[in-house]
Amino acid sequence: MVSPARSWRMLAAISASALVLAACGGGDDDDTADPGANGDVAAGDGTLVIGSLLPQTGNLAFLGPPEFAGVELAIKEINEAGGVLGKDVTYIEGDSGDAQQDVANPTVDRLLAAKADVIVGAASSGVSFTVIDKITSAGTVMYSPANTSPKFTDYADKGLYFRTAPSDVLQGRILGETILADGCTNVGILSLQDPYGEGLADNVGSTVTGGGGTLTPDAAVFYDPAASNFDAQVNQVKAANPGCIVLIGFEESAKVIQSMVAAGVGPQQKPLYLVDGNLGNALGEDLPAGVLEGTKGSLPGAEATEEFRKRLATVDPGLKDFSYAAESYDAVITSALAAIAAGNDSGEAIAKELPGVTRDGEKCSTFADCIALLEDDKDIDYDGVSGPIELSDKGDPTSAIVGIYSYGPDNKLVAEVDYQPGELE
Repeated sequence: MVSPARSWRMLAAISASALVLAACGGGDDDDTADPGANGDVAAGDGTLVIGSLLPQTGNLAFLGPPEFAGVELAIKEINEAGGVLGKDVTYIEGDSGDAQQDVANPTVDRLLAAKADVIVGAASSGVSFTVIDKITSAGTVMYSPANTSPKFTDYADKGLYFRTAPSDVLQGRILGETILADGCTNVGILSLQDPYGEGLADNVGSTVTGGGGTLTPDAAVFYDPAASNFDAQVNQVKAANPGCIVLIGFEESAKVIQSMVAAGVGPQQKPLYLVDGNLGNALGEDLPAGVLEGTKGSLPGAEATEEFRKRLATVDPGLKDFSYAAESYDAVITSALAAIAAGNDSGEAIAKELPGVTRDGEKCSTFADCIALLEDDKDIDYDGVSGPIELSDKGDPTSAIVGIYSYGPDNKLVAEVDYQPGELE
């Protein structure tokens, strides 16, 4: 989920307004009606409190800096513009850890005790599933910048869960189409076993088979990311002799690739495709030079422009990776706009207004410009630094951007850029 400097090889812009994500969700029975649909929403206390539930520790800690920076920049700029409902936004930072730790729950307890109206996070779908019920039952908005599991679309979240990252229905299709376009029709999939890995593996696999390709083995091979080695799973894929391999994982991916190299199915023997959970320059630091050359990978999100990177540097001067910074920023901005539109900072009021401030109104792309329109009693359609958001009534973005990247001989992402529009129907 990290891509320093957003080095682009190919970008697929996805307008998914016609996609019915609910058909692909694997969660609980639908319970996503707007808060307050059958009565008044709760009253806020007049101060918008934003908490973060983002990775400072665990196997996604490398993703934390850009996400924290995005949240902090948004709050800084909101407060410089006058705050929300006449008061500065209050920010409380929190660590999510990963799905193998018990960090998220005590963090959520602390944030709820501090009366957080919105909690930005988690990054990991697996972590989010461990706390979503607690957060939404408290009447607090849970707003993830990086959750991509399709199961959230139909999850019984009381209408309080949102995300600025697109479902893996989108990423899986774009990556699968890229693999087929590259001429690989016999695909092996190695994936960590958690909701994120299972969902993305399913969507990549269905795109490959739906496009005339085959999976070899005939299903994804899953592994425990906390395992001491991954030789058994790598050898299982090797025995099937695929033409290329998709690796879906997090920080442990470097160890998996080392096992692949030792088994003779490394990226220089079999074309390798990565995903948002392991794509980035940090991956190559633990591998011999040249191992990743030619490897491609997918990452949802718009390019972090030079102007946006300079703004991020005002809160984190040492920031070098920018993955999901824009999505984190936009989660905070849209939450603030929703509170202003509602005239109420409670989580329920914000949730009721969130879809509306991202669609069907007059376009605006900065907090200040959007506020000016709201003050003129106009409906707004915020298009953010992460791109058009267009939140559905189920909390999913229906417009998104997915980039396809490749590595150079120094194990770093190359700096070439190519934009390719695409649509999901």
